[in-house]
Amino acid sequence: MWQLNLPEYNFNIKNENGKLLIFDIIRKKFVSLTPEEWVRQHFVRFLVEEKGFPGSLIAIEKQLNVNGLKKRCDAVLYSIDTQPKVIMEFKAPTVAISQDTFDQAAVYNSKLMVNILMVSNGLTHYCCKVDTNNSKYTFFPEIPHFDTL
Repeated sequence: MWQLNLPEYNFNIKNENGKLLIFDIIRKKFVSLTPEEWVRQHFVRFLVEEKGFPGSLIAIEKQLNVNGLKKRCDAVLYSIDTQPKVIMEFKAPTVAISQDTFDQAAVYNSKLMVNILMVSNGLTHYCCKVDTNNSKYTFFPEIPHFDTL
């Protein structure tokens, strides 16, 4: 598998008809093991196990309707009162995080109106507070613990 800049975790991986599948602890099912999925599974486990994020408040591949087009957020963290709180966007380790990545998350945020974005390719991670009034991001020095969001 791909070496990431995240803790190593044991995953339930199986080969089904020549296709690798990984068990997603949030969706409670096996999904295709792509490079992006490898990053998502590691990052979500990191958030849950190291940063105190409740898995029950995370939705994977949340579908949105943006300007008549169906879009999917890689992951969304909700508050206890079911309000969207954080949008997470993941890329494969071979894909550099760029302004396009943040623009993609911003498109999702035009619907969800969260105040925190997280993006990662498994090697580089960013977390920022969104200031929609001034159209700018304020970056955290590291991924914050759930209790401090």
